[in-house]
Amino acid sequence: MTQFRFSGLLFAITLAWAGSVTADDGIEWRDIRSFAMEGQGWKDVQMPFDRLPRKAEGVVRPRIWSLSRNTAGLCARFVTDATEIHARWTLTSDQLAMSHMPATGVSGLDLYARDDQGRWRWLAMGEPTAMTNSKVLAKGIKPGSREYMIYLPLYNGVSAAEIGVPRDATIAPAEPRPEGSRRPVVFYGTSITQGGCASRPGMVHTAIVGRQLDVPVVNLGFTSNGTMDPPITDLLAELDAAVYVIDCLPNMTAPEIAARTGPLVKTLRKARPKTPILLVESRPFADSTFLDAQRQRIEASRAALKAAYQHLFAEGIEGLHYLDGDPLLGDDGEATVDGSHPTDLGFMRMADVFTHAIAPLVNKRIAGQ
Repeated sequence: MTQFRFSGLLFAITLAWAGSVTADDGIEWRDIRSFAMEGQGWKDVQMPFDRLPRKAEGVVRPRIWSLSRNTAGLCARFVTDATEIHARWTLTSDQLAMSHMPATGVSGLDLYARDDQGRWRWLAMGEPTAMTNSKVLAKGIKPGSREYMIYLPLYNGVSAAEIGVPRDATIAPAEPRPEGSRRPVVFYGTSITQGGCASRPGMVHTAIVGRQLDVPVVNLGFTSNGTMDPPITDLLAELDAAVYVIDCLPNMTAPEIAARTGPLVKTLRKARPKTPILLVESRPFADSTFLDAQRQRIEASRAALKAAYQHLFAEGIEGLHYLDGDPLLGDDGEATVDGSHPTDLGFMRMADVFTHAIAPLVNKRIAGQ
């Protein structure tokens, strides 16, 4: 009950902030929900930036519900001619960082802008120093109106978030994406999918893929809980995705993979006959060169997934694809924090492999195939 009252208070703060102008600094503030929000698969949510719908509470496991309050993958697109951009945001947890992941990734904001060639380029980061933050993201921006995209934190929740620009600047939601590019790529997976351990929200591979392909992305990564649970599968089937990316092996045993892969694929295929489904192998542990138990675990999980894939293919399931795990992190052992969770280098390498695999599937969906 206390948590509900606290959340309600924060939500009231969100409403009070929306569209406000601070007299002493001349900055006009806009609730980011007034812009083109992306990354949220459902609109009927309990709190403004939840990743699962209200109805999922009590249906999914409690830990998954708790993790769904983290804002991984949520972002907003807007257009402004401002030469300076401010942000303020209120977090739902005072755990700003983790022992192996910086506060900038756990609880910070990440701002990108389109350059003159239309490419997304990093511009600024909102460094969190408390549960409520107000920061100048960038000053002295080259004049001109352009599109921006700001990512919310990967491992914290947000109850309120705003963008501020000088009162003499214009700011508005970005134009909707082209008709054929509005379906999101939906990633379902583990802590790696959620973004552990990226240095900032825009560096998780799911976000990089979204920028490289210029498509929206829904991130349904749940730390230690990407286990192909039937309630999550049913929720996935509700989303009109461009592609489903199923990347759960790091959290699953070989028997679980053998038992759950088929039902997940068949549920998605029944609900979405034309949507491609990409099954992803585990990445090799960076220390598996020396630790046989790590190598054997990966080999067993891969064998179970490959067998399930081949069985489904033999049954005539169409639109099913498979991604080899070996190339994801490279072969030098230098792309993780702890042997499993990628650094920014690891996420960049993963994004390149995923983009190559997903691009033709997205293009087919755009073409209506």
